[in-house]
Formats: sequence, C-alpha cells, structure tokens
Amino acid sequence: MELWIKRDDLAGPPLGGNKSRQLEYYLGAAQARDADVILITGAVQSNFVRLAAACAARLGMQTIVQLEDRVPGRDAVYETSGNVLLDRLLGAEILRYPEGEDEAGADAALRARAETLRAEGRRPYVIPLGLGNPPLGALGYMRAAEEILEQAQRPYDALIVASGSGLTHAGLLAGLRARGDATPVFGGCVRRSAEAQAARLRQVLRDLADLAPEAAAADADDVLVRDGALAPGYGRLSPAGRRATDLAARSEGLLLDPVYTAKSFATIEELRAEGALPNGARVLFVHTGGLAALFAYGDVALNG
Repeated sequence: MELWIKRDDLAGPPLGGNKSRQLEYYLGAAQARDADVILITGAVQSNFVRLAAACAARLGMQTIVQLEDRVPGRDAVYETSGNVLLDRLLGAEILRYPEGEDEAGADAALRARAETLRAEGRRPYVIPLGLGNPPLGALGYMRAAEEILEQAQRPYDALIVASGSGLTHAGLLAGLRARGDATPVFGGCVRRSAEAQAARLRQVLRDLADLAPEAAAADADDVLVRDGALAPGYGRLSPAGRRATDLAARSEGLLLDPVYTAKSFATIEELRAEGALPNGARVLFVHTGGLAALFAYGDVALNG
C-alpha cells in the first residue's frame, strides 16, 4: 500500500488543524455582520474552540468558548492543560456546559448568552454545534477537495479522514463528487457508532446542498464510515488507536492525537483487514490535527 498524508495539522495558526478551513467561512460570516464577539461550543480539549479563539484574535474579535463535559473520569491535567491552557492564553472567556451529548441545548445556551450581549450593545456571532444549522464549515472542505485533486500526481484509491461533527468528511466527499471524482472517502468514527454517524453525514450533505447545489452530486450511497477504533468512546484512546499512535510516531515521527487522528489512522488497519485496501492501493490520509490535546493525555499516550 502507498500511503500519502495531507498535513492539515499544519493549517492555520500554530498547532493548527482542519477547523482552520472551516473557520474561514464562519468568521467570514461574522465579519459580514460586523460581529465583535464570537461564541462557540466544544469539548474541554476542543481544537475547534482554540482555533476559533486564535483566528478571532487576529481579527480583533473577542471569543467566548463553552466547554462541554464529554469525557468522564479525566483528571485536573486534562481540565487545565493542552487546548484549555491555549484558550486562556488567547484571551477567551470560558463557560461550562454540563452535558456532553446535548448539542441543541448547548447551542441554545450560547444563543441565550448572545442575546444578553446584544442587549448590552455588543454584536455577537454564534458558531453552532448541532444539526439543522447551515454547515458553512463544510464549504472549506469542498475547496480542500479541489486542492487535493490539483495536488495529486495520479488518482488515489481511497481517502481516509476523522468523522466527528461530519463537516470535514461531508465537505471532502461533496467536493470530490462535484468535480466528478468517485474516490471513496472513508470516515473513522470518533464520537458515534457507524450507523449513527452515517445518518448524521447524510443530513449534513442535504443541508450542504442548500448552500452549494453542486454538493448534491454526493448521495447516500457515498457515505462510508468505520467504527472499529471508536471504543471505549469519544476522547478515550482505543487499543487500535494506541497501535496507530505508536506506529506513526516510531516509524515516521508523525504525531497523532488520541481523540481524532489516532482513531482515523487506525481505520487504515481496519480497512486492510476487511480487504477494502489491497496491497497496491494508493491511499490519502487527511491529518486533521489536534496535537495540542496530546499534552492533556500524557497518562494515556505513555501508559496505554
């Protein structure tokens, strides 16, 4: 197998990642509305909220981040280091939301805070978390798909990417199909079962087609997900993820994070085991970043 890596962990500000491409669209919309503060929700060690704070700071906007309790049983290091430390260094105001599986409630809490800010004369912009909102961020990965096709020396047999909120995965898939490219895009599940994630992706694709009609070139049969590396759940390293982390670090000096890229890289092993990636396959792994979170997972990364 011939493995290539799209280094989106290098995109955007220092310790960047895939959300930099999405933030171009969210912060562009915020600027168009003359916003002076953005509000965003993520897990405690969310790369998205940290990148949002960094990008907003460059644009002169305040950031309010709402951190959800998605990962049970983590220690004080997890709560204060990694992305949380960077959130504070970037000047973000930090709120907490007690539920980790209530996207609609988290969005409602941020919108309520935005209304309070608006009453104070501020100009807030909310970057939503849940389904049913325009998936602006997926447009960034439709453009990334065009970039991948332009950079490829010859066609790939498969693309592999972490699949969480679904915007990166759906955007890549829609962007390829809009350009007439039929390369399979496999998502490694990081938060939900394959069945639940496939349903989410189909909804994102429908909503994306409302923003970009050419996205309708991707249909339900194009949605491919695997969840063999998901257990024991979001934000917790699986045995397959640990093997992937060690292999990448010790053979290539490539770092993976426990939440996203360890599990998506492990999907390569899963696909090879089922015969979906034959020996001669040419595969592109999209490295979505998340490396700042490594510092919050020292016990897991070193001890398994």
